[in-house]
This record gives sequence, structure tokens and C-alpha cells, in this order.
Amino acid sequence: MNYPKIAIVYLSFHCEPYIDDVVSSLKKLTYPRDKVEFIVVDNPHPTYGPSVRYLEENVLPMSGTEIPHVTLLAQKENLGFAGGNNEGITWALNNGFDYVYFHNNDGFMAATCLEPLVEAMEQDQTIGVAQSLMLLHPETELVNSTGNSFQYLGFGFCGDYKAKAKELILPSVVEIGYASGAALLMRVNLLKQYGLWDHDFFLYHEDLEYSFRLKILGFKSVLVKDSVFYHKYQFSRSIEKFYWMERNRYGTMLMFFRWPTLLLLLPMAIILEFGLWLFAFKGGWWKERVKVYQYWLKTSSWQLWLGKRKNIQSLRKVSDRDLLKTAVSGIYFQEKSMENPLLKYLGNPLMTLYYWVVVKGLIWW
Repeated sequence: MNYPKIAIVYLSFHCEPYIDDVVSSLKKLTYPRDKVEFIVVDNPHPTYGPSVRYLEENVLPMSGTEIPHVTLLAQKENLGFAGGNNEGITWALNNGFDYVYFHNNDGFMAATCLEPLVEAMEQDQTIGVAQSLMLLHPETELVNSTGNSFQYLGFGFCGDYKAKAKELILPSVVEIGYASGAALLMRVNLLKQYGLWDHDFFLYHEDLEYSFRLKILGFKSVLVKDSVFYHKYQFSRSIEKFYWMERNRYGTMLMFFRWPTLLLLLPMAIILEFGLWLFAFKGGWWKERVKVYQYWLKTSSWQLWLGKRKNIQSLRKVSDRDLLKTAVSGIYFQEKSMENPLLKYLGNPLMTLYYWVVVKGLIWW
């Protein structure tokens, strides 16, 4: 097997509770150590501060001996998920690497994680990004994500969450809605040609945007089943996240879909808005929705995202129908505690009907 050079980008964000497992997994990697660089981008935590000293004392002494060579990129401020990872990508681009692997802060790789990803991408040049099979930890018999699902109104969530791994019937490589930014391999040549991750997203949906950016160019996002990543996943209940999720959901749709598609989706989107307001009042995050509306009422916001749209539309080689090929019809929350009867018994059936009649039936461009 050919062994291209891989830069593993680890976005450190209060990494102390997780780094021991990460180091342990790096020691066991079967991929040739001289072909791997472990790039730690330290994004200072707003509460705990930077982890630089801890990393210098506990990780750097093993660099190039017990684990692959380590490069530490300490940041003065929190650049968000996209901006922080972009620092690692930039280093990899400037140092002759072939691939970049995004490694989530709170997970670790199986020993043979990298080889199946590289093999899949080397054999099929139409694969733009490849995700590892993500299993929960310590519940390693359960799935975290078999690739992320994209709902046609811009929502994203983990595929097959908490399904039993042994019961999965999947081909070794399968096309998915989009690849999770927690554990995925990207091509350096595509990053050079079509840009890094969009730092304006800051948090949430930046992985959806990148997968879609490649998809409009004709590249696939896939899951590679034999590449395993263990994720100490915890469903975030931060109210602030709803602002970024909703703001970026609107932005993604505006960037990628043609105007006739947006017009056809508008009636269902308006109905959904009423439901989201009810959900927001019940969940106590209605102020975040107000902030989203305030953001989109600014002229500068429209100028920013319409500029992104112009660039994306100039690149596209596929139709909206192709973009929506792997979309799902409903919104299925990852945690049972987040389920809502109104969504389950009214919202999802209505969105499913709309999906088959409008999305599948009318969008042909």
C-alpha cells in the first residue's frame, strides 16, 4: 500500500480530560509513524484558559519517539471550530502533506483508523472527504455516527445514533449526506484549490458546508466502515448553540440552493418556523432565535452570505436534485429527552409528505 503523508489536526479545547486516551491511541497507530504529523491547535477555553502548559509537559516529551512528531500551534484567542482547524490545515499545506485528518477533542482513533480511509480515497478520486465510523465511548457497542444526515430544510444530525454496531449492514464505503467534522479525512489538493473551512460559520454546520462545497463540484462524501473512531460524545445542552445552528442553517441553504428551490421550500420553512418558536419557548432559548432574526435583518449579513452564494454558484457542476439526493425527510433528535410530540406526530409526517411531493416530485433542476 502507498502511504501518503497525513497531518492529524487535533483542536485542543480544555483537552486535559481526554488527552491521555488520545496519546495512548497514537502509540498504537499502525500507519507508518514517519508519514504522520500530530498537529495540536490549542483554542483557549473561555473558562479553563489555554492548555499549552499541560501539553508541553505531558505530550511534547513523547514527540517523535513514543508517538508521531507533534507540532503545537498555540492560539491567543478562540477561533471556533472552523478557524481553529484551519490553522492546522494551513500548517499541513505549507509542509507538503497529502491528507488532513480532523480529530475531535473528545475522541480517539482505533489503531487501524487511517489505512482504510487512505485506501478508499486513493482508489476513488471522486471521493472528496471520507468519515470514520464513529462509535460511542465507553459504550463501544453503540454507534455515534455512520455519517451525518442532512434534512432538506438545512438541519443536520448523526446517522444511526445509538444503533447497535454489530447489527449494521453497510458496504465498506458508502455515500452519505455529509461527513462529520469530528473524524474525517480531506484531500490537501482540494483544500488548496477550493479553500479551507469557512471560518464565518465559527460553530456548527461548517462540516455540512464543506461537504456540500465539494458535492457541487462532483465529489462525494463517504463513510468508510473499517475506519473506527471512538467518541466520548455528550449531547450539548448549551443554549448558545441554537443561535449558531439556526444562523448557519439559513446561511447554508442560501449559499447552495438555486432560487427556484428556495421558493419551493419556503412554505414548509415558514410552517417550521412556527414550530421552532414553540420549541424555543419551551426550551428557554427563544432569545437565541431573536438574535438570529436580528442578525439576518442586517444589510451586512446579507452582503456577506450573498457574496458566499455568488462564489458557490459559480463553482457548481451538479443540480439541486443531486444535492438533495441523500437528504432525509424528517428531523430526528439524537436524544430521546429532546423529542417533541408536536414534531413527532405532526411536524415529521408533514415534512415527509412535503419531501415526497415537492422535493422529490418537483425539483428537477
